Amino acid sequence: MTFRLSAGAAARQRASGLVPRAVFALSLVVLCLFSPVGAVAAPDAAAPAPSASAPSRDVGLPELSWASDGEANVPYVFHDPADLNHLEGFEYDMVQEIARRLHRKARFVQNDWDGLIPGLQRGMYQMVVDGIEMTPDHLQAALFSRPYYVTGDRIVVRRDRMDLNSFAALRGHVVGTIKETLAERLLQREASITVRSYEEETYAFSDLRNGRLDALLLDGPIALYYAGITDDLEIVGPPVGQTRYGIAFKQGSTALHDEVDRALGAMMQDGTLQILLARWNLWTPEMAEMTGDHVQRDVKPDEWLRYRNAMRAQTGWLGQLKRYIGFLPDIGEAAILTLVVSALSMVIAVSLGLALALGRHYGPGWLRWITGLYIEIVRGTPLLIQILFIFYGLPGMGIKLSPFFAGVLALGLNYAAYEAENYRAGLSSVPRGQMEAAIALNMTHRQALRLVIIPQAFRTVLPVMTNDFIALLKDSSLVSVITLTELTKTYIRLSSTYYDYIGTGLLIGGAYLLLGLPFVRFARHVERRLGRSLMRSGHH
Repeated sequence: MTFRLSAGAAARQRASGLVPRAVFALSLVVLCLFSPVGAVAAPDAAAPAPSASAPSRDVGLPELSWASDGEANVPYVFHDPADLNHLEGFEYDMVQEIARRLHRKARFVQNDWDGLIPGLQRGMYQMVVDGIEMTPDHLQAALFSRPYYVTGDRIVVRRDRMDLNSFAALRGHVVGTIKETLAERLLQREASITVRSYEEETYAFSDLRNGRLDALLLDGPIALYYAGITDDLEIVGPPVGQTRYGIAFKQGSTALHDEVDRALGAMMQDGTLQILLARWNLWTPEMAEMTGDHVQRDVKPDEWLRYRNAMRAQTGWLGQLKRYIGFLPDIGEAAILTLVVSALSMVIAVSLGLALALGRHYGPGWLRWITGLYIEIVRGTPLLIQILFIFYGLPGMGIKLSPFFAGVLALGLNYAAYEAENYRAGLSSVPRGQMEAAIALNMTHRQALRLVIIPQAFRTVLPVMTNDFIALLKDSSLVSVITLTELTKTYIRLSSTYYDYIGTGLLIGGAYLLLGLPFVRFARHVERRLGRSLMRSGHH
């Protein structure tokens, strides 16, 4: 007795042979991402290119890797307004001096504030120098050096609110500060004060200027460098409280900790630290008391004056035009990185999405269950959490990826779930009679799937794929949290350096628009060509 499988069952059985091939192709892509060769070849967006003026004696010296958030971090570590490719700041100079005394070559690693201590714990760098306050919580999370700077919080107001010149005067008002600082804790203890906490100083000052805040309470260096260069803001009242900055190390790194501690002590004793801070206009009586260095040295605040003059030179329409023209190379590089990350992520999304769709539509029961579970988990969790898990979580399992590969993999795996559902919907939209007609024309089931079913399904999902790629271009901004300097990260750096959000935002928005438009036009062209081809062949 013989019997014949139904067309749907036969197609499900035959097409299951395509799933291993798709999975195999995807595995090659993933292996390339995890391979040591790829990791070496990847661009290191976290570290800037070495300066041409770097001394040749550094070649061959052991590295001293350190991290900071240099995107909006004046005067600690920041990009020189006169040359965006050059890092500077009093902490930057201090680390260079420490490295010189330890006969090491300092290597800077850019990381966002929230990722500094997690990156330290994962071994991405050896120490963190970013104005980190030596609070009880921070002392439990990391090993700290002796304090290298002590300061108080200062009140910053608009000129029309000069009456808010003491901490008591802030009661009943809206006050901004930086999160996870002494100032935030002081403000939160006062129930009558409405506290607004910010991750970056520039946003806080922007809200103060726009009237969303009545005052700011910030560390002394931040207040000086943000309010001291403008005419609309004023630092008022005496310092509030006292906080100490320390260099953070991974717990257990006692050898390096002791070396750096000795170098800091020597810098305090021989006056090097006073000279360094005085050049940035940051040497204070509190610092003299802490270090015991009461020698009066005649040091001009050259770095402070140079920064202030550079910022004031950017005013006026001619200065702004010159500034925007200078932005173009950085925006161009960021646009290329954004496009590369998005394109590679889409390759993974399309490959894995097709494998998932075929497995869920034609595979056996266990494979349909696994693919469905993957799709629901990925679509049900935020993309940002997935990016942070891959970059910071996987190293705990022995898998370390560079920021570039981590971003590509996270975006690709996330969008694969959405592409899989698109493809599955496209496959389901093709009438079953198309498969039966193809078999009647003496095609094998695999040929029917490849030559008849998938082309029709592809035509259906092509507009959705295009929309997904444009969405992926914009979602690539989330990889900025793992130090990739793409368009959004560039916007944050440029706008926070010059306090210019409108002009810089228009330039970055235009770059995103220019990246997306060609793909929209290309998809429409392909859709029209494919539509004419199907009409000539008798498909509707």
